[in-house]
Amino acid sequence: MRLTVLSGGVGGARFTRGLLALLADRGEPADVTVVANTGDDMWLHGVRVCPDLDTLMYTLGGAVHEEQGWGRRDETSRVSADLAAYGVGWEWFTLGDLDLATHLARTQWLREGLTLSEATARLSARWGLAGQGVRLLPMSDQPVETHVDVGAGEPIHFEEWWVRHRASVPARGFVQVGLAAATAAPGVLESIAAADVVVLPPSNPVVSVGTILAVPGIRDALAITPAAVVGVSPIIGGAPVRGMAAECLAAIGVEATAEAVARHYGRRGAGGVLDAWLVDDADADAAAALARDGWATAATDTLMRDVPATARIAAEALSLVAR
Repeated sequence: MRLTVLSGGVGGARFTRGLLALLADRGEPADVTVVANTGDDMWLHGVRVCPDLDTLMYTLGGAVHEEQGWGRRDETSRVSADLAAYGVGWEWFTLGDLDLATHLARTQWLREGLTLSEATARLSARWGLAGQGVRLLPMSDQPVETHVDVGAGEPIHFEEWWVRHRASVPARGFVQVGLAAATAAPGVLESIAAADVVVLPPSNPVVSVGTILAVPGIRDALAITPAAVVGVSPIIGGAPVRGMAAECLAAIGVEATAEAVARHYGRRGAGGVLDAWLVDDADADAAAALARDGWATAATDTLMRDVPATARIAAEALSLVAR
């Protein structure tokens, strides 16, 4: 089975880890392409930081800080502390020492002329992703950065709104700077066309999966792929499991419910991207409402408590499109 996952950071990384565990339990060889959101990317301290790519890489490589869901396990921050003593950088965004090594390596290769896809392949090799049957791709090799319109002055970078302000400043909308000139990275469209199943994991539907879908060509590729396209709701009982997806959804006028997010993505054949939508048991009424409108839906426990629980969720998602 060839699988393509359109992923944000923590939620997408944990789901993909569970998906790989499911395939291993079944004794099935993994052939998984993960297309990562790069709209959170930015320059800091002269290095290129790619939060979602790195969260996926560390999680699948077994090096992630489990409690945080991002960053490296056993991390220190001596370099950031010393930079702060020089008055350099932002006190609200700290790069760990081990994490900084990743950014330095990526930046060196980019400055040598490698594309982001090529640099990502080199970084992923260290963490053994290929040996797990995983290919990690950025959504685009061209820089795309999500900025937030907060209604006063110039839009601010998404990371400033998300990390510094914790989404407490109301967002009027999101702007993907560089999107018009971007193209899907090599292998992205091909992975969608060749997949048996495409999965939209429980990642932020606005600034993670939504940004991937906004890259020219990707939404069109989903519309025509012979693969089944299944999504897993990031909303449980009217609230996101983690993060500030509710604030992002409010900024674009979408209610933070499992049903509203499904309708935001839309059903294939009616201008959308989904064939099926998996929701939590707490949102069984949403599944019923969608089913009445012709959606393939099911309700189950979708809280990713640990790897076995997540593997079961992945099995439910694949079973839904198989049915």
